[in-house]
Amino acid sequence: MWRNISTAPFDRDIELAVIDRDGPHALVFACRRILGGWMNAETRERLDVHPTHWREWGPQQQRQTG
Repeated sequence: MWRNISTAPFDRDIELAVIDRDGPHALVFACRRILGGWMNAETRERLDVHPTHWREWGPQQQRQTG
């Protein structure tokens, strides 16, 4: 279930939904909320994204990407 981005936690991997020039879609990798923004949970690279919603990153997403 998608949740409002304002409620996203800082302490775990999550899936983000963003709206960009191609329209709304989910990112294909786990993300982490950090002070002032977001990072790729695996590479720790800071992301330039403006997500609208989030949901838990679970086994189903891990199987699809890994």
